[in-house]
Amino acid sequence: MKFLIIEQDLRVSGTSQGIISRSFLAKLRIAYPNSVIDVVYLKQYDSEDRLDLLPVDSIDSFVLDLKIPFFTKWLNKVYWRLFHISLKQRYIYKVYGSYIAKIDYHQYDHIFIRSAGLDCETILGAKDLPILKKAIVTFNEPYPTFWCTGSKSPMTNLELFKLKEMFEVVSQAKSCMATALLAEDMQYLYGSRTKFHSLPHQYDESVFDLSDVSSILKKKKKIMISYHGAIQFGRNIEIVLDAYQELMVENSLYKENTEFAIRVKGIDLQKLAKKYSKTPNIIILGTLNFSNSCNEQVHEADINIILENGPLYCNILVGKAPFLAAIRKPILSVSPEKSEIRRIITDDKYIASCLDKKDIKQKLENLIINRIYSDEPVYPLGDYFSDESFKRMLDKILKE
Repeated sequence: MKFLIIEQDLRVSGTSQGIISRSFLAKLRIAYPNSVIDVVYLKQYDSEDRLDLLPVDSIDSFVLDLKIPFFTKWLNKVYWRLFHISLKQRYIYKVYGSYIAKIDYHQYDHIFIRSAGLDCETILGAKDLPILKKAIVTFNEPYPTFWCTGSKSPMTNLELFKLKEMFEVVSQAKSCMATALLAEDMQYLYGSRTKFHSLPHQYDESVFDLSDVSSILKKKKKIMISYHGAIQFGRNIEIVLDAYQELMVENSLYKENTEFAIRVKGIDLQKLAKKYSKTPNIIILGTLNFSNSCNEQVHEADINIILENGPLYCNILVGKAPFLAAIRKPILSVSPEKSEIRRIITDDKYIASCLDKKDIKQKLENLIINRIYSDEPVYPLGDYFSDESFKRMLDKILKE
């Protein structure tokens, strides 16, 4: 078999999408060891991506010039207000499309066009191109932005026209693919006869250089609780930290034996540092590159936290889930009532309501106590992200 993968993000650090996309290529090679895997990589700026670590036959990498011409920017000021169409966005899609149009796609048995971020430039860049008829279009986020759970983006006419544009792409594609709950929602949202298949994110350490451990935080207590990630779309780390604070006040055992390390970026870092400055067991730090972050969570942390979008619903699979499944340590997923993680985790002790501090507190306390007395491997996410599960699900997608 011959595979063509059109990628937008293969970075080794700074983005969960890069980790997901690199791991997809690794898992594809494991599933089909004798296949030909060619990659076209369309990126927005030059970066060091360690493409040599990817187990593929060829990679054509292009840095796109996405600078908007002055006339387009000037005309867009009026145009989008009158017609609810962004000329700037259309220009960017055309740049992506100009590269996709040059691909000799006829030689491939299967083609994946994979999105990155919230704007889906690779997918929308393929609109009206004949390659779409053979392509499996992969969504990693809902589109458009106002539809993301926890998003504060308004439902403007511009956003509705984005929905119309994507509907045309979906209708033209061979099929589409997303994680389970998102696939169901998008099948309904676009009301299309094009099939939306389900395939979870993956993680494979073989496509990363994890030798850099220069900046990891060495734990000083017996138990380190850790959260690495973004705080957006309704993810609430403060309710978790407040629950942890109460545990320390109520029982000196937790104050003496535990610490909670938080690594986030942006203005929330300063806000959190100020709020919890009088609690030395709570350590607020900036983000790390993936090698350091990975090693810190694997070798120093004892309990890792997942925050899902919220507060009522989350239809995406957080990018760190397959990574945390691979390291076989306890997790606490702080989740809304309906979410992707709730479909995967079968043991209730690893999941708590994002709106219920008492529930979070109780589940966190139980995990701490269990970890104090045992460091045996655990499997909160079961075999959902196993190689066997990946191949079985992808086989089904490719045959339909």
